[in-house]
Amino acid sequence: MAGGDTVVVAGRAATVQSLLRLIQDVGRISVGGFVGPFKKDCTDLTRRIALLSHLIDELRPMNESGSSNQGSCLNDLTVALHAAKGLLLAAGGLDPAISSDGAAKKILFQFQCVTWKLEKALGNLPYDHFDISEEVQEQVDLVRSQLRRAAEKYGGALTSNLASRAIFQPLDKEIDPLQSGIRVIGSLQVENVSNTDNGVKAKGESISKRGSSKGYGSDQMIQKLEKMRNSPATSMVCESNTVDANRRDNSITKSSQEDKKLDVPVIPDDFLCPISLELMRDPVIVSTGQTYERSYIQRWIDCGNTTCPKTQQKLQHFTLTSNYVLRSLITQWCTDHNIEQPTALTNGRMKKSDGSFREVRGDIVAIKALVQKLSSRSIEECRAAVTELRSLSKRSTDNRILIAEAGGIPVLVNLLTSKDSVTQENAVTSILNLSIYEHNKGLIMLAGAVPSIVQVLRAGSMETRENAAATLFSLSLADENKIIIGASGAIIALVELLEKGSTRAKKDAATALFNLCIYQGNKGRAVRAGIITALLKMLTDSSSCMVDEALTILSVLAGHHEAKVAIVKASTIPVLIDLIRTGLPRNKENAAAILLSLCKRDSENLACISRLGAVIPLTELAKSGTDRAKRKATSLLEHLRKSKQLQQVS
Repeated sequence: MAGGDTVVVAGRAATVQSLLRLIQDVGRISVGGFVGPFKKDCTDLTRRIALLSHLIDELRPMNESGSSNQGSCLNDLTVALHAAKGLLLAAGGLDPAISSDGAAKKILFQFQCVTWKLEKALGNLPYDHFDISEEVQEQVDLVRSQLRRAAEKYGGALTSNLASRAIFQPLDKEIDPLQSGIRVIGSLQVENVSNTDNGVKAKGESISKRGSSKGYGSDQMIQKLEKMRNSPATSMVCESNTVDANRRDNSITKSSQEDKKLDVPVIPDDFLCPISLELMRDPVIVSTGQTYERSYIQRWIDCGNTTCPKTQQKLQHFTLTSNYVLRSLITQWCTDHNIEQPTALTNGRMKKSDGSFREVRGDIVAIKALVQKLSSRSIEECRAAVTELRSLSKRSTDNRILIAEAGGIPVLVNLLTSKDSVTQENAVTSILNLSIYEHNKGLIMLAGAVPSIVQVLRAGSMETRENAAATLFSLSLADENKIIIGASGAIIALVELLEKGSTRAKKDAATALFNLCIYQGNKGRAVRAGIITALLKMLTDSSSCMVDEALTILSVLAGHHEAKVAIVKASTIPVLIDLIRTGLPRNKENAAAILLSLCKRDSENLACISRLGAVIPLTELAKSGTDRAKRKATSLLEHLRKSKQLQQVS
């Protein structure tokens, strides 16, 4: 490597270390918790920044010097994080009793600028020039989506120049609206705008109150900030620049009277389901990044809808991912405000998805009777009860809730070790059905089900093993469960099922293994369990109908060092190149993604795919493949080109 390139790479490495330190600093700021009117803003910003730690860990710049904008983009991200750190220090402990209205408005505007700047910095990163895994890329996309929504809620549009100037403005100085191009409108600062369609034009004039600042108590400050955040932008822009004094006095008097009546806290918009407009109890994320109450979005999908209700974008898949962070925030908010959290079952009534209630006292009595029979010494009575519970748990979410409320989960877990094969099969299938309801996942884990499920997975009948694998997949959808299941020995049993099970069992095992391998710590376990050999057999077996599954799992594993070595050692590269030539579009896409992971910063693998004639099929894929396939093929061809140039220089 040339001396200049060495300096550039070293400089970028130092920048990455600086970014990691900044994220750690932000985490330390939040350790003691935030107080004051900006508590929610600080908490949200800190949580989003913390999610970037995985991205920074993988921001290892390429040794080549071909991407001149890498350093600039990293510097932009550093600037945004520095600004965020300073803002959190200033706003996290703000005392509303001694803070002026002007200071609060300035900090609110700073939140808008920092949020906007951070989202833009993340959007400008050249991800193809870094070794970024797909799961981290998806996480970054989610953070960017959250930042965009937050920036929109804070106020109007910004420009890069305005945001940059604003985040460097000391918080103990006033921003001059006439000099900065910011207009104070009502309670917010926004950029000069003109709207010829509506005849609206803002002239950059300040209508902020001049003179001495007035202090506010904590409740008053928070209420004022809520009004700032919730005021419609259009009405603010259209607001007159002059206000009649008597009208202003009447407005203030009316506002103070309304404030006194507000005994019930306003529920934050982010905590409300966009469909029902009610406080969420089980928030889930759909493929577009939007969050909904599980029961409402599930009903939307069950009715045949294929678009996101809020954005109208097409749903790429119908998987509902629990939003644990938001659920935790809702729980904390309810605790802080002495509000009882919403539950599905209240006083013998079940809340339906349309908001009405259904009487379920009779159902509760019947289900409790069945649960009691699970402990019967009579094999026939126990078998009949567990068979009925399996049927009930399959029918509806309401039944899954009622069975759990009746204490059925621990008893069903005990039956997993039953010597009666029919009872065992119905018990594991009942637990699978119950795990579909998100809250039940935690109850199943607390009941210690995983070791017994793994035992069934190893020694049960084939149908029982299929359902055991499906149960592990369902439970592993919760991230914290991936660690527990991975350490239980389940991965070895799943790999065995992947090699020797029925077609359905193999598919269930593959799905569970894919989900478990998303967690970094499970990738090495899977490799040591022999998963690479099993996957290669699936790729080369002409009778196999699981090429898609094998490639998907390999694409998750390929970025892991131990897996990378095993994949290359198993002579998988020629098989992948052949798939790029002759496979289906999705197969070509995944094969290119795997090859790219194998060849990044690896001259031997690059030389290998060049010798095997990968350039021609990659060139064709870059022209006619799916969008993702085009990106992967183009990036891989660029690596090949640079590798060839280095060989010529040396």
